[in-house]
Amino acid sequence: MKFPAIIALTLFFLSCKKDNGGNNPVVPPVVMSDLSVQFENRVGNAPLHLNLESYTTSVFSETFTVTSLRYYISNISLTNTGDTIYIIPADSSYFLIDQSNFDSWVANLKVPVGDYKTLQFVVGVDSARTLMDISKRTGILDPAAGANGMYWGTDSGYIFLNFEGTSTASPEAGQVFKYHIGGYGGVGPPVLNNLKTVILDLTEKGIAQVRTGTKSNLHLMVDIGKIFDSPGWPISIAANPVVGFEDFSTNVSTNYSGMFRHDHTEN
Repeated sequence: MKFPAIIALTLFFLSCKKDNGGNNPVVPPVVMSDLSVQFENRVGNAPLHLNLESYTTSVFSETFTVTSLRYYISNISLTNTGDTIYIIPADSSYFLIDQSNFDSWVANLKVPVGDYKTLQFVVGVDSARTLMDISKRTGILDPAAGANGMYWGTDSGYIFLNFEGTSTASPEAGQVFKYHIGGYGGVGPPVLNNLKTVILDLTEKGIAQVRTGTKSNLHLMVDIGKIFDSPGWPISIAANPVVGFEDFSTNVSTNYSGMFRHDHTEN
């Protein structure tokens, strides 16, 4: 995948200076602190509750209940007020947000002390990580453990979004709907690529002021109703009750890339 044109190592956050002898540059240590990103899943203005509440789509007025919601967030980076980009190290930049697991709703990060105005991340798991040896894909990326139900195999890769439920509009047995969306672009001839980059401006609702001894939190609202009701491509459950590794999945991924909104920052 493509990264921003300006890629800054943490050492560039502070300028070098000469030591007393004037011969060797001395790089002051980079001070790191805590920043978290909180994902609050909702349907419109209503909190999301699995298996309990019914919701109604705006465009097609179809009623649905959600039984499962999981999605991958990866390749996180932040831009400070000096326009320098800090990229979270790759091994610490993959998170599986699972509505059934409260502890997964917050992504905990370590970043250099500073003021950050932009948050960027990818929805999905990129080709580089997908094709790594399985020994390097542990925790939530381990197909036999943390990624259980979120992995098709090496050829197709990870499922970026697992969104399931029931709806009276669904013609499927048990009135179920299932959206399993993935596709990292493959190797060789191009195939489905549903990796989506999300960029959020933090300036309107509060930049992240990362300081030592404190923890800043970026609180995001995630409106999964936009999967159905995006103005660009409204989706009917009746017409599309099951979506998997197929061309139509690109419409779903386009819609869910717009479901993230920065609500406020806690400094």
